[in-house]
Amino acid sequence: MADGEKKTSRVALVTGAGSGIGRAVALALLADGWRVVLTGRREAPLSETAQLSGAGERALVVACDVTDPVSVRRAFDAATDAFGRVDLLFNNAGIGAPAVPLEDLEIEQWKAVVDTNLSGMFYCIQNAFRVMKSQVPRGGRIINNGSISAHTPRPNSIAYTATKHAVMGLTKSASLDGRKYDIAVGQIDVGNAATELAQRLTQGVMQAHGAVAEEPLMDVDIVGRSVLYMANLPLEANVMFHTVMATKMPFAGRG
Repeated sequence: MADGEKKTSRVALVTGAGSGIGRAVALALLADGWRVVLTGRREAPLSETAQLSGAGERALVVACDVTDPVSVRRAFDAATDAFGRVDLLFNNAGIGAPAVPLEDLEIEQWKAVVDTNLSGMFYCIQNAFRVMKSQVPRGGRIINNGSISAHTPRPNSIAYTATKHAVMGLTKSASLDGRKYDIAVGQIDVGNAATELAQRLTQGVMQAHGAVAEEPLMDVDIVGRSVLYMANLPLEANVMFHTVMATKMPFAGRG
């Protein structure tokens, strides 16, 4: 098989591919020759991602709600039915909660974040293992979207921060359990990528010392290139944790 044929034979499944980081990663993979299963709750933005890519039949749109394990299994089954295998899962779908004091956070808001950011990621990892350990050639790669919040919280972000800390546990545990199946599991932690959801940062956001300040953003396509680098490594190598962030955002220092 020629190198070009090897490239186009690789299959990725991207959750939350209809916008933001998920769309940027899906477009980067498709531009590199991957076949990509675009999943998300709404078909319209997924179809827009597919059209933007110009990748034709290499982009497959599959509606999927990651909070529903049956829906997740159907998405992976659709991937294998269409393309025969899954070489990469970019485990990206996630939501936040209102930035309110933790004592004012509604229980249903807490549960919604946990269901998506933690349970949803687990359902996707579990199905990726199911497929990757059985396919020939065996194995694959999982890249979980953590966040800067997997390391350091913002004020009034307990649900999002708690789940993103939990994603780090998912990454470490799945990485260990995936060894025997030739499944490499890593995590990308993104800080201030310029997506629709992040635009509020340019209007001012509360800092740890209580002041409100604008924060710089970086091009979201940089995240796509970062994931592409991780995805293209041979399975003998793994980036366990990769942090990519706006250089001048308030993360490394105090404040």
